[in-house]
Amino acid sequence: MDQNVVNTLLFGIYPYVCLTILLLGSLIRFDREQYTWKSDSSQLLRRKLLRLGSNLFHFGILIVVAGHFVGFLAPHWMVSPFLNASQHQMLAMAAGGAAGIVAIVGLSILAYRRLSDPRIRINSARADIVVLIVLWVQLALGLLTIPMSMSHMDGVMFETLSDYVKGIVTLQPDAGLLLAVPLVYKIHIALGFTIFLISPFTRLVHIWSGVSTVGYLARPQQIVRKR
Repeated sequence: MDQNVVNTLLFGIYPYVCLTILLLGSLIRFDREQYTWKSDSSQLLRRKLLRLGSNLFHFGILIVVAGHFVGFLAPHWMVSPFLNASQHQMLAMAAGGAAGIVAIVGLSILAYRRLSDPRIRINSARADIVVLIVLWVQLALGLLTIPMSMSHMDGVMFETLSDYVKGIVTLQPDAGLLLAVPLVYKIHIALGFTIFLISPFTRLVHIWSGVSTVGYLARPQQIVRKR
């Protein structure tokens, strides 16, 4: 198959398939299977290593995700007065790299705990193991892009990826931007959209609950009356 066709299918159409399934699948699951809308904690089976691994992973991954959104979606006119392309890339590499290391260390602890303990392993669904592996590989790929980015600190690659992500969000995808991008970046991007794809069918769906807690800050004041 022609490379341009594959590139268009994978980076121009596939992202919208994944995002559509993420939205519709999550809504259907929330409507029909609310009791499955949880992260299925295994704390009761074994507390050892859970707090350390979970805290490291969640702290790191939240910074990684926030950094991706801010770094790639911030308009150039908003960033350029403070950072040029090279400086923006360096900031993304430093912050993302540090957070990525924290996240992958935490996830490695969680994976070791789940796979090494017979009680936790037997109570783990196949999807739980798949999610651990996919997330670990995705974090590893993200960290692998850092030494590659260090070989070209002009910021051109960073701006190319940023333009691609902005195009996806604004419904003006330009898959051609990724034709000359190294393979590790392409796998990282494709796997990232695949994570959106599988989220409604795994424990990852509980991420929506974390996002919705922002509304807790604007909740109406609770009125308590004494009897």
